[in-house]
Amino acid sequence: MQLKHVAKGGLLAGLMALAMTGSAFAVTLHMHNGGEPASLDPHKVSGTWENRIVGDYLEGLTTEAANGDAIAGAAESWDISEDGLVYTFHLRQDAVWSDGTPVTAHDFVTAFQRLMNPETAASYAYLQYTIKNAEAINSGEIEDLNELGAVALDDYTLEVTLENPAPFLLQALTHYTAYPVPSHLLEEHGDAWADTANIVANGPYVPVEWLPGSHLRSVKNDSYHDADNVQIEEVIYYSLDDLSAALNRYRAGEFDILTDFPADQITLLDSQHPGEAHVAPFLGLHYYVFNLNNPDLADVNVRKALSMAINREIIGPDIFGTGELAAYSWVPPGTANYIDGAFTYDWAETPYGERVAEAQALMAEAGFGPDNPLSVEIRYNTSDNHQRLAVAIAAMWEQLGVQTELFNSEVVVHYDALQANDFHSIGRAGWVMDYNDPINMLELLRTGIDYNYGRYDNDEYNALIAASATETDIDARAAILAEAEALAMEDYAALPLAFYVSRNVVSPRISGFEDNASDIHRTRWLTKSED
Repeated sequence: MQLKHVAKGGLLAGLMALAMTGSAFAVTLHMHNGGEPASLDPHKVSGTWENRIVGDYLEGLTTEAANGDAIAGAAESWDISEDGLVYTFHLRQDAVWSDGTPVTAHDFVTAFQRLMNPETAASYAYLQYTIKNAEAINSGEIEDLNELGAVALDDYTLEVTLENPAPFLLQALTHYTAYPVPSHLLEEHGDAWADTANIVANGPYVPVEWLPGSHLRSVKNDSYHDADNVQIEEVIYYSLDDLSAALNRYRAGEFDILTDFPADQITLLDSQHPGEAHVAPFLGLHYYVFNLNNPDLADVNVRKALSMAINREIIGPDIFGTGELAAYSWVPPGTANYIDGAFTYDWAETPYGERVAEAQALMAEAGFGPDNPLSVEIRYNTSDNHQRLAVAIAAMWEQLGVQTELFNSEVVVHYDALQANDFHSIGRAGWVMDYNDPINMLELLRTGIDYNYGRYDNDEYNALIAASATETDIDARAAILAEAEALAMEDYAALPLAFYVSRNVVSPRISGFEDNASDIHRTRWLTKSED
């Protein structure tokens, strides 16, 4: 096999030989991974398909257990001050990068400073704004990176000081924005440190080959602190958006795990591959965003009408076919540190026909009708499931006299357009919570966040989000966040559709795969039996 890149610093002679000769004798996991990665740099990625790769080769202070819980990672222990503002992490003193260089607290300081440096332009930096001075540095208000509340007390002790107590911090630190970067390679190669020609790992795997449009291959990192318990020797992550093609390849034995499948194939899977389809609730939301820079969508009653006319009750059982719950709120049920059922639309229980009639009246009041139809475009990323949903919603909106065009593009192109606010009117999006706390959902509607695709801008909402950050009482904080959710939803800031269920298909040869609320399944926990 001709390799695009082969890791030089990351692996030594034995690993090089494996990369060059293939995997005839390796225990190899063949994983369907969806979209094409944009990068392997944890400060340059944003998708679940990238997280699967990056989270297999880098490990944060904490990491995910097989059930999704936060457990010790690069830090073997930590102390928390009585006021909850200072976390002191004690790193594993035998931890090394895959080129033999020690992993130190300085690598974490370098990573946090790079994340917050405005020049990095890390769109996910806000996830770590709980760290003292993080937001001020990222916004350019403070120029000295050393003012960030992440300090190496010595090579193996990291002190993290927070702006306010954060009950979700240990879970948030499992996110790739909190991963270390190899200071020695960053100094030598700059941003090219994450090219497969240079890359090193402190996690269980090291990327060795990347063929764009096809796959990325990683091999076991024998320098990893828990290498003795890592059973899979090689992982191949396949880039493939076509879910029907992916399912066919799984059924042909080419894939061991599917990370999604066409919803209309659940009956086939249950009958011909019993027990292999894993459909489980987890913390995520399918939603549409309104481009609020489009003057036709400026009227809140137009947005309300479009929302009311969607029959969410058929999305899970009939359109997706996998039982997703109808979403009449923004924060998924079961979210920690919150009030379950804090918000639901008052029309959610109204019979659908009555809702459509009210929506038609709202559109007429806004000046839209047969002589002046509202024209919208639904933009979505390529997927059988997303296409079916868009077609169904377009049909529902026909009842309002709305003329709808559909536009699809590959996942990277699609989300680049959303982040740039470069879409006409309606954009499909999905959010899988990065950590189990309502702020991770509600931040999506805050002014200035790249993932606020529709550019919702409400001073009162922003003030509530800011107030929640300084409230130390969990119940009082939950009440503030519930008020913010109600405000945004009554303002129809976005259009929630259905709460996610994870849709994985797992070969009977794979053990250790546990359904969990985060739908994160690190390869280190998996084993694969022989044929």
